Amino acid sequence: MSDEHYFIYDGDCAFCTTCADFIEKHIRTTAKVVPWQWADIDAIGVTQKEAEEAVQWVEMSFQRSGPDAIAVLLRRAQWYWRPFGWVLSLRPVSWIAWPLYRLIARNRHRLPGGTAACSLPQAERDRLRGQQ
Repeated sequence: MSDEHYFIYDGDCAFCTTCADFIEKHIRTTAKVVPWQWADIDAIGVTQKEAEEAVQWVEMSFQRSGPDAIAVLLRRAQWYWRPFGWVLSLRPVSWIAWPLYRLIARNRHRLPGGTAACSLPQAERDRLRGQQ
């Protein structure tokens, strides 16, 4: 893997894509913000299971997922985003962030921008695409 940074998200989920669009428009980062479905995840070092379960921050020295990935993204952004990343990294906050992240992930199809596809595992999405 190169020394590039990646923020990997679920490109089949409209809610996740909306969040990624916000990142690209409002949060300057050195990371490539890319859906895992369009990335060479094997070369990046992410498994499909990891990518399906949570967003991923990947760089040469380490990988983080879920709210920990979001925290790294914010800490590596413009100065005014960094405090949010540091707060999200604090133990009491990160302990709360994970259950909240999982709750949102399980219900993302119900959130603004979400679609029914957001609630399906990738294998089911692939099967439905094959029927179209």
